[in-house]
Amino acid sequence: MNPITLIIIYFTIFMGPVITMSSSNLLLMWVGLEMSLLAIIPLLANKKNPRSTEAATKYFLMQATASMILLLAIALNYKQLGMWTLQQQTNTTFLNMMLISLSMKLGLAPFHYWLPEVTQGIPMHIGLILLTWQKIAPLSILLQIYQLLNPTITTILAISSVFIGAWGGLNQTQTRKIMAYSSIAHMGWMMAILPYNPNMTTLNLAIYILLTVPMFIALMMNSATTINSLSLAWNKTPMILTMASIILLSLGGLPPLTGFLPKWAIISELLKNNCSILSTLMAIMALLNLFFYTRLIYSMSLTMFPTNNNSKMISHYQNLKFNFILPTLTVLSTLTLPLSSHLMP
Repeated sequence: MNPITLIIIYFTIFMGPVITMSSSNLLLMWVGLEMSLLAIIPLLANKKNPRSTEAATKYFLMQATASMILLLAIALNYKQLGMWTLQQQTNTTFLNMMLISLSMKLGLAPFHYWLPEVTQGIPMHIGLILLTWQKIAPLSILLQIYQLLNPTITTILAISSVFIGAWGGLNQTQTRKIMAYSSIAHMGWMMAILPYNPNMTTLNLAIYILLTVPMFIALMMNSATTINSLSLAWNKTPMILTMASIILLSLGGLPPLTGFLPKWAIISELLKNNCSILSTLMAIMALLNLFFYTRLIYSMSLTMFPTNNNSKMISHYQNLKFNFILPTLTVLSTLTLPLSSHLMP
């Protein structure tokens, strides 16, 4: 693709969520969502193969449907109140329509079916954008309107996402699909705490991005798209194998790593609000997530791929592109727990 075109596309992807986050006008928020949606389509369909085309089509259809529902809710709200903002007088049906449309955009269960398929059909670096940056704009809208949302519907979306994220990832062999189901589970945790403490939703999102970025970088450096291909990592990149293992344990929420902080904070806050059953179910499902992360670690570090190569170590990986980024992100994604007193809202 033309470099100038790429710069314009990436700039538009960057500006979309920024416009959404910095606006209080519902129409401008919708415009920001549309900018990031339309800009990422050429990147999804860039590879000339049927899988990429299928992924781009699924993504466009799902996001366009969600945008249509959102715009309808905004227009009906304007017709009722005569303003482009939500008020206490806003009809609950319009609010529920907005919540459903934003859930579709985030890939929350039961609107999650597109996310693993789309992530599987696109390159790793585009998958990283899809699972991190593209989540910010819809979540920023939810953070602005959380007081008006129906807590029952929000909780149903949260618990179903945590369940689907845990169960769906168990039988996967593709690393991109595993990361997609991990994303669904993390979004479920964010939605669970949204009605009670939105600051914790923001903290969870920041830590989720901090953990997902180095994990994707490690997978990209190994060109690991399946669990089987991870078994070559010990031979190609032994240092990255160690880092990826620690990051995966942190993603699963194992103490004393950084990933434990949001889970600890969210469960504490839910218990304060008498949601003991919800917090118990979410903690149990977190163990399932930890199980399939541990399975990835087992494939990377404890299995040896059958090979005729007599030399036990290939020369060290020469790609210096991420040599400084990955160790820094790994340290941040594993050793931030001592700062919990400053980070927790």
